[in-house]
Amino acid sequence: MNTQGIITRTSPFGVKETIDRLVIFLEKNGATIYSRIDQQNEVRHSGREILPMEFILFGNPATGGAIMAANPMAALDLPLKILAWKDEDQIVRIAFNDPVYIQNRYTLSSKLVTSLDLTPIIEKALTINQ
Repeated sequence: MNTQGIITRTSPFGVKETIDRLVIFLEKNGATIYSRIDQQNEVRHSGREILPMEFILFGNPATGGAIMAANPMAALDLPLKILAWKDEDQIVRIAFNDPVYIQNRYTLSSKLVTSLDLTPIIEKALTINQ
């Protein structure tokens, strides 16, 4: 599997609680949640089963707008996305785009992509004693 441009982390919480905590943290910090998709439930409608998996699509129009003004094709990776899933080992994992990958992909300045670094957000949102 090629995971170039993708950062993965583990979560101490279940998939739903991981996404719940991220949504709450993001909204408290000015992000707009555009969509939340329960992939497990959606797949179930097709008659198949997968382990728990949820996806959120979110952003901040001001910072995203500056990035898209610099390079309209960057909209292909905006709004931002976070995927959480439980793997076969029962470990909850989180995946999101690496900001350096987006910077290089669209030839953006490092100043512009600072807002795309989700690692600190995820760490704060998933702190156990929040």
